[in-house]
Amino acid sequence: MRTTAQILRDYRGPAIFSFGFRPFFLLASIWSALAVPLWLLPFLGVGESWAAIFTRDWHVHEMLFGYTAAVIVGYMTIAGANWTGHYPVAGRPIVLLVALWIAGRAAMLAYPILGLTAAVIDAAFLISFSLALWREQLAATNSRVLAPSIVITLLAIANVGFHARMIAPAIGPASERMTIGLITFLIALMGGRLVPSFTRNWMAQRKITPQPAPYGRFDVVTLSATGTGIASWIALPFSPFSGTLLTIAGMGLLVRLLRWRGWVAARDGMVLILHLAYFWCALGVAMLGASVLLPADIPGTAAIHALTAGAIGVMTLAVMTRTSLSHTGRERRANYATLLIYLLANLAALTRTVAPFVFSAYAELLLLSAIFWSLAFGLFALVYGPMLARSWHRKI
Repeated sequence: MRTTAQILRDYRGPAIFSFGFRPFFLLASIWSALAVPLWLLPFLGVGESWAAIFTRDWHVHEMLFGYTAAVIVGYMTIAGANWTGHYPVAGRPIVLLVALWIAGRAAMLAYPILGLTAAVIDAAFLISFSLALWREQLAATNSRVLAPSIVITLLAIANVGFHARMIAPAIGPASERMTIGLITFLIALMGGRLVPSFTRNWMAQRKITPQPAPYGRFDVVTLSATGTGIASWIALPFSPFSGTLLTIAGMGLLVRLLRWRGWVAARDGMVLILHLAYFWCALGVAMLGASVLLPADIPGTAAIHALTAGAIGVMTLAVMTRTSLSHTGRERRANYATLLIYLLANLAALTRTVAPFVFSAYAELLLLSAIFWSLAFGLFALVYGPMLARSWHRKI
């Protein structure tokens, strides 16, 4: 298997297409910074003629299948090698994937005109990447690990289901729950490996003890409760059983987070942000359960945005910043700009989660959250864009 150095020496195209994370992280951040204010324009009474385009469904789709899917695909183009045993591709395959993603965004903007054609164009991105992953999986040296292929395949199915609301409207909400639930469980599962691992490494370098609690029976029970609760919520979103299980799972995830002793590593912004992202996941799962059990007291939209703006938004930024630095040969250290990105992302999640509880200031908090969100992702594009578009930082 070729090494990173060999791939970089052999590759002759633009640096941005040398690895999949480069274009997808950059384009996803730019699109995320633009998509939220675009959706808010009709809501705030500005550009009312665009209301047919920037609908609630468009907003949900572009945040889940436009932004988040791009980050997941970008990350899996490099992380997937750990599972398949094949090194990530570079060049033309990445260009084709990026072209499919861009075509999908353009198609979604023309959805009122193109209709079914737009749905087909948009769906092609995740379907194509899923097929490519399965091809790699079948030829893999470690075929027992199917996580990447399964995750992308389920996301592709959920995206098709989202578009199927044109024919069967009831499928749309179920596909949204499936997507949010899938990504939430992915954060609970994979974050449960990344967060304590990076925390443990940080503490070991400084000879700090005791270290984060090792993976054990409590983790297995908590993840089982989380997966079962999410699956139940997808199928039965208003069931007291779903609400109870999600509430218990959320509290379990919070205890799990506390067992990793993140406060010890609070001096390192790139470690701390992982703990904050996992906190949003635990909070969101617990709130989602509480919103089912106490709908009059806990707005469901607050719980959803704790998971989306909070867990997904903060975790993807944490992963994008760390991966961008690590895989371009730079030191994994959060400078002042990166810390500001983290702060803005958490403020965006906080204001968006609180907004449904403060109905008198709902519009103002929504606008404030959008500003924080766009600034966070816009700043990521400005700070990390140049390193994503340029050659390797160190001579290899």
